[in-house]
Amino acid sequence: MSPPASPPFPSDQAVAARHGWAQAAVTVVGAVIVMGATAALGLWAAGAADLPDNAFPRVVAATVVTAVGGTIELSGNAGDLADTRAVLTVIPLSVTLVGVLALGTGFLRPLRHRAVARATELAGWAARIVALWLAALLALAYAARQTFALSLGDDTLTDLGDLFGVAPKVGFTTDVPLTLVLGLLWLAGVLALALLVSRGAPLPPGLLRFQESVRPAAHAMVVLLLACVVLGVLIGLVVAATRGHAADTCALILLGMPNLAWLTLTIGLGATWNGRVEGPFELPMPHVLDEVLRGRDTASLNLGTMAEYDSRVWWLVAVDAVLLLATAFVMAARSPARTRAWQHALHMAVALTLTVLMICLVGRISSHYGLSLLGIGDLGGDLGGELFLRPELWSALGLASLWGLVAGLLGGLLARPVRRRGAAANGWHR
Repeated sequence: MSPPASPPFPSDQAVAARHGWAQAAVTVVGAVIVMGATAALGLWAAGAADLPDNAFPRVVAATVVTAVGGTIELSGNAGDLADTRAVLTVIPLSVTLVGVLALGTGFLRPLRHRAVARATELAGWAARIVALWLAALLALAYAARQTFALSLGDDTLTDLGDLFGVAPKVGFTTDVPLTLVLGLLWLAGVLALALLVSRGAPLPPGLLRFQESVRPAAHAMVVLLLACVVLGVLIGLVVAATRGHAADTCALILLGMPNLAWLTLTIGLGATWNGRVEGPFELPMPHVLDEVLRGRDTASLNLGTMAEYDSRVWWLVAVDAVLLLATAFVMAARSPARTRAWQHALHMAVALTLTVLMICLVGRISSHYGLSLLGIGDLGGDLGGELFLRPELWSALGLASLWGLVAGLLGGLLARPVRRRGAAANGWHR
């Protein structure tokens, strides 16, 4: 008598053992630790360790909260004789990226070495992570609260402030309900992305038909984004070693390297970003960006305007072309052999357009503060500062589509000799 065939799915006991609360706790706690450590090191390099009133841990908590989509509200208070205003919107994408990698790895680890999984199994495993993630996010949101005193800057204003007892302050706090909602949506996106890009992650039977077209393109886009960040880190380390400013460079790497690297990627594709730098704000970016944006009502940041200050920016086009061609090659090599060249082009165009859309949404910057004392100064004048950066969205998406079509077509043609023939008969191979 032949032994009974093994069931296509593991037993409930095996699922519970592999996806228990302990594994979920390790995943969530590990992600929070690496995000907090990255934020702390970056803020320390930026000089935030010297903040008064033991504010450093609270600023670290606020940085982690903003990295996962949470909302930090700024408030000002300068008494009856003065008025203050402050706004800050920026995502520290280095902290976001390490969180995505940690959570994605922890989510996928118990699922490896399998081809198919029940939808209920995946949902149950994700629910454990979600429950613990919300608890951790709630703790971080309540910890992210602090108030700082502002310097009046001018000696005369300082004397007036001392005379009238005016001590302008700016504080930050967290919108807890909105932070929990946005943090939950962020986590859902991370877990979905992990399933999309992993070759070895199991899917429910009903979704298997989508993996041949979606997974190669999604994986290729992740490779592209990580390659941009790695290239940016290497350039930053070389600059720090040869030109100094090591602390500032480390702060940029640990807090905002993806912000810079992915912005540069879109500019190399021909996209335009509009922005302004006014007052004491400084962009943690190459000097040419600050030159273009400073001192104008609204400046356009693109290849043309940057080339007026440094003609070497045209090399960004060549770098982007090489990166996209390599990405398209990776996508085509991982696709079934029956996929035609025009399909590679279409997949690449859609994937790159969605990637650029993501960059445009998360790469925006908006920061403003102002102070008015006894009618001297105004909320947007010499006693204030402003920094903003936002994309021209539709032109950026259109250019991404064109680049994707061309790169996808060429990558599909180049990958023909190396494409695995077994994929045509057997579908997706892990």
